[in-house]
Amino acid sequence: GIYVRLEISGVPCEFIHHFDPHYPIIAGGLLSGEQNIGYVRTRLKKHRWHKQILKTKDPLIVSLGWRRFQTIPVYCKEEDNGRLRALKYTEQHAPCVSTMFGPITPPGTGFLAVQTLDTTKRDFRIAATGVVLELDESVNIVKKLKLVGTPMKIFKNTAFVKGMFTSSLEVARYEGVAIRTVSGIRGQIKKAIKSPEGAFRATFEDKILMSDIVFVRTWCPVAVPSFYNPVTSLLQEDKTAWQGMRTVGQMRREKGLRAPQKADSHYKPIEREKRRFNPLQVPAKLTKQLPFKSKPKDWVGKSQRAGVMRKRAVVAEPKDQKVSALMQQLFSVHKDKVVKKKRATRQQQEAHKREQAKQQEKAADRLRRDKKDYYKFHGAGRGGGRGGGSSSSKRFRKS
Repeated sequence: GIYVRLEISGVPCEFIHHFDPHYPIIAGGLLSGEQNIGYVRTRLKKHRWHKQILKTKDPLIVSLGWRRFQTIPVYCKEEDNGRLRALKYTEQHAPCVSTMFGPITPPGTGFLAVQTLDTTKRDFRIAATGVVLELDESVNIVKKLKLVGTPMKIFKNTAFVKGMFTSSLEVARYEGVAIRTVSGIRGQIKKAIKSPEGAFRATFEDKILMSDIVFVRTWCPVAVPSFYNPVTSLLQEDKTAWQGMRTVGQMRREKGLRAPQKADSHYKPIEREKRRFNPLQVPAKLTKQLPFKSKPKDWVGKSQRAGVMRKRAVVAEPKDQKVSALMQQLFSVHKDKVVKKKRATRQQQEAHKREQAKQQEKAADRLRRDKKDYYKFHGAGRGGGRGGGSSSSKRFRKS
């Protein structure tokens, strides 16, 4: 080979002071377009040997091309209509789309990511691998946002809804958007009303109730943090002691803090009051037009009659009392006979089962004995020719 002398300008003094010949230096070059920094969209997959899934906006150390840097990625999933829906965590065994702020790199370049440069850990350190898809200056990642409101005043198919927006300007932006109640009644936002602020008029396909909850499904944009921190481990005396941004979980673990828990997020037993509906009232004009079968009848129900019978005191005559006592005695005798008959039938069935078991056991013993004689005769090879044969074999053939 031939030795080449390189002159590099702008090298930090720490690189010379902490130079270690055991760490080789790889020299490379960058094109003019690769020296810029912007948003890079990649396809990322968690490594199968990494124990934990990755969380959105947790810092990652990425080795991409000639550079190593720390960035904060945002994970998303591309739907059929092209929308990029934000994910809180990466998929367990499937790739997802990741957008990060980093150096401009040609599409098709592979990379790998780790969470820390600490070499003392025994676990598998490579957290994810991926490939660059495209370079996009505009990031259109969205997440679901559900706005909830309650009816304020209800007319036939029109209602005034409050609590969903805070100003009439927000209402004007959402005019014509489809809304829905929890019971499934669909509607549409029309116009904002004067008071209270943020309330609006909406129309529905059916009359709603004051207990209904009205909601609208929207999409909220998710911003990708513009964080880019190059890894400067070669400027330190200990090459493995470089410390970048820590995750929230690492800081809580070091300080011994627990994750905050919201009281509204805890599961609680749901206690709903039983709804009582008003009785159905058919107008008199409509009742006249109904057939007799469908007309409401004023009659006393079975439950009402039973209540009247319970309240009424019944005093029997002496003759009726004697008849009732005799019938009760006859019923008791009949009931006792039925019980005795069932007991006798059960005993007879059990005796029959025991007899059947004995017969089956005798038949099995006889069959076993005949088989033994048959195999003994044929196994010995004593037959006396074609017409030969012992009495035991003849008995077996007859049986």
